[in-house]
Amino acid sequence: MAYFDNAATTYPKPECVYSFMDEFYRSNGGSSGRGNYQLASAAKTLIDDTRNRVSKILRCPTKQVIFVPSATIALNIIIQGVIKKGAKNIYISPFEHNAVTRVLYNFEKSNKIKVFELHVSENLEYDLERIRYQFDSCSPDFVIVSHVSNVIGLIAPIEDIFSLAKKYGAVTLADMAQSAGLVDTNVGLELFDFAVFAGHKTLLGPTGISGFVMKSDISIPSVFFGGTGYDSANQDMPKSLPEKFEFGTLNVLGIAGLNAALKWIEEQTVANLYLKEKINRKRLISLIEKYEKLSIVGNEGKEKYVGITSCVIDGISSDSAAEIFSSRGIAVRTGLHCAPRAHMFLGTYPAGTIRFSVNCFNTEEDFVKLEEVLDLIESQI
Repeated sequence: MAYFDNAATTYPKPECVYSFMDEFYRSNGGSSGRGNYQLASAAKTLIDDTRNRVSKILRCPTKQVIFVPSATIALNIIIQGVIKKGAKNIYISPFEHNAVTRVLYNFEKSNKIKVFELHVSENLEYDLERIRYQFDSCSPDFVIVSHVSNVIGLIAPIEDIFSLAKKYGAVTLADMAQSAGLVDTNVGLELFDFAVFAGHKTLLGPTGISGFVMKSDISIPSVFFGGTGYDSANQDMPKSLPEKFEFGTLNVLGIAGLNAALKWIEEQTVANLYLKEKINRKRLISLIEKYEKLSIVGNEGKEKYVGITSCVIDGISSDSAAEIFSSRGIAVRTGLHCAPRAHMFLGTYPAGTIRFSVNCFNTEEDFVKLEEVLDLIESQI
């Protein structure tokens, strides 16, 4: 199989991820915080080390790293918590995932909040002057930006946006599901109140382990409740971090995989992995541009991107294309990619697009196989 669906989940993982998960779980499969014996101590040591490695790769040593099962859960905790604290006017980019927009819609439909879309021009530039005018017209309480669009791979200038938002006293949240560990970002800056990461995407770890980074002096109410292995007599969730948000038993096996992936990224360096992905993206775009019937969506040359590229094929719906690619051993994603507002903005709603997403592991064989299928599609249209 030629794998071009890394925006959903990166595959394959570095070999050390597979081997360390197996090795650790066979010898140290206990739960952290549930005892003082060797297995529990080993789990705690692993978790603490992994927190430090996440902090290092995101450059935020003074902020708190929280582990949860998915980026969706992380976004729910933060967004619901900030809204419950009183945020009313909420600004988002046009490229937000349903993990953001569905949470907001749940509050918006009962008139508890107002949601505004940050101005992005037709050539995909975040217009900071227009955004300033938006903020002047209605002061933001909360600004949420997807660092990288999961539809077209566009990198948002989050530092510029958050710097402006902070002048109005807004809380800021960066959804870094498609960028953590790939696009070097200083999350340690005061501009970032919260940042969400997905362990199974650009951090090259397994599914089931993600989380968020937050300032230690920010207080938001709990959304989930349960055991923490800490302060058990208290029926309120602990106020201390990370215990307040790490409910239930942590996925120690997933954390072991993430730990191995982070070590591998440190050895390879974020800059080098991003360079390899950009090379593969260039190769992908050059290949797609060979075909008259294929049109790339939202690819503005002067903007910055990661290896996510969407296109449409004249005469073939995205659903039909999915069957063609799959039957010939090509893994791609078709449809709306859980981001319908992005497709409305890009003019590809409701049919969606065919999304190819590369990373550092794509090979010459992958591109040769893709070219064979695209040749076939072009000849049959």
